[in-house]
Amino acid sequence: MSCPSRRLLDTIGDKWVGLTIAALDTDGRLRFSELAARIEGVSQKLTQTLRNLERDGLVARTVTPSVPVRVDYELTPLGESLLEPICRLKEWAEAHMAEVDAARAEYDRRRG
Repeated sequence: MSCPSRRLLDTIGDKWVGLTIAALDTDGRLRFSELAARIEGVSQKLTQTLRNLERDGLVARTVTPSVPVRVDYELTPLGESLLEPICRLKEWAEAHMAEVDAARAEYDRRRG
């Protein structure tokens, strides 16, 4: 059995989880389609990501009976506690992407 922190870090480290948590940093709830529109390229991964986040207690899912049925998602207090580290990591990535791209290009050039 793996250590508890590793099990959670495996989930949090998923790229769609970080982007989903950051996208849910709003005042209120988001419908699935609104959330999907905020996360470029997420497509079919969003459903599984939201299920995993709900299972871990990071996202709450609210179903409103209507026609059609309305489903909204929002961060729980536990999920909100992840916003600062996730947003800091996102900011770091945005600030250093050019350097990372240059390092990757140099690595690939050396490897042939």
